[in-house]
Amino acid sequence: MGDTLLDRDVDGTVRRIAPDAPVPVLDEESTTDRPGGAGLAALLAAGAGCDVALVTALAADPAAARLVELLTAAGVEVHALPSTVPTPEKIRLRASGQVLVRLDRGGEPAVPPDAPQAALDVIGRATAILVSDYGRGVARQPAVRKALEAAHAPIVWDPHPRGPEPVPNVRLCTPNAAEARGMSGDAGGGTALAAAERAGFTLRRRWRAGAVAVTVGSAGAVLCHGEPTPLVIPAPDVPGGDTCGAGDRFASTAALALARGALVSEAVRDAVHAASAFVAAGGATGAVTSAKAEAPEKTAGALADGVRARGGTVVATGGCFDLLHAGHLATLRAARKLGDCLIVCLNSDAGVSALKGPDRPLTAQQDRAALLAALDCVDAVVIFDEPTPEAVLTRLRPDVWVKGGDYSGDAELPESALVRRLGGRTVIVPYLSGRSTTSTIEAISRR
Repeated sequence: MGDTLLDRDVDGTVRRIAPDAPVPVLDEESTTDRPGGAGLAALLAAGAGCDVALVTALAADPAAARLVELLTAAGVEVHALPSTVPTPEKIRLRASGQVLVRLDRGGEPAVPPDAPQAALDVIGRATAILVSDYGRGVARQPAVRKALEAAHAPIVWDPHPRGPEPVPNVRLCTPNAAEARGMSGDAGGGTALAAAERAGFTLRRRWRAGAVAVTVGSAGAVLCHGEPTPLVIPAPDVPGGDTCGAGDRFASTAALALARGALVSEAVRDAVHAASAFVAAGGATGAVTSAKAEAPEKTAGALADGVRARGGTVVATGGCFDLLHAGHLATLRAARKLGDCLIVCLNSDAGVSALKGPDRPLTAQQDRAALLAALDCVDAVVIFDEPTPEAVLTRLRPDVWVKGGDYSGDAELPESALVRRLGGRTVIVPYLSGRSTTSTIEAISRR
């Protein structure tokens, strides 16, 4: 629940300066509409496969109609509070991806005069609640606040400097560093993490919240909870990207994790990683292209498409990587040198068991994927369930498919024929002898 606005990107080309004023003339080529604010958070949650209801304020105007159209198409159940002011819009005029000017519509914020019973009932039925406050009045609505105070579900509150304080006993509040400093009255000083810690603990006490996670951009988040020492959750390295909407991705991911029964620390960890991936994918503009969440193979596919579009070479390899060892590292490093990105196709837990026996894997697929992704020679990891990675390879269309070890001929490499049909080639790179997961397990068993 929270304030929803309509984001509209008008893209075009600038070829001349206006004759009547020293300003560029934008020739419009395309227009893209998407929900913003609480609407974006709802869209992201729906994309994760959840049943999502959005309690928001909408006027009887074309912007509201367009928002309802976009949200319902994505599977979001919209509960509208009557609004006495126009539905807010943010219109960006862009050329070659560069914003030339932003036009805001909607007037001054106003508290909705009424809250329909259906909207209050959906708050009471929720498994988890995200309050996405953009300072336009929904979070101040008295009946809505009373319903939130009575709710039994975990609440994540994403505050706004112009909004009200969270209701008491919120499970998690998620201000960014600037918001936390401003709302706590902290004058700064020391490192960014130290300032986030001071502000987070101050706000936790003031708001009587279970925890406050202060997001600090590329440094991750500082979780201030019941312990005297904060938990710092670092963010993965993200080369560039667009931070627009990252806070909504963070808060919605945390709310979904709490709905599944995760600890607050686990929810914030998931949120940090999801927000980082969201930024890398282009933020709200690049990542919110449909109602469906980006699956891992689509993220890797976008990487492959981008490298290929720039004239680069896409390299892929595959395996179980159950216990990561020096032999694996040698193969991955050699593979990465063959092109401009390396994507690892990783056998799922079920796939490893089918190949290696019921006692394998020793390491769960998410942990194996995390270890591989942490290597500087690996650019993306895709987990697949099928006996062979042919479905993933069809999507990725690698220019080079790499195998490590003593392989010879296509008979032992069933993927080679597919890779060749897709226009790529298969190569073998040297494998360090004496290094294998099986030999490592046997050595441990003898001790």
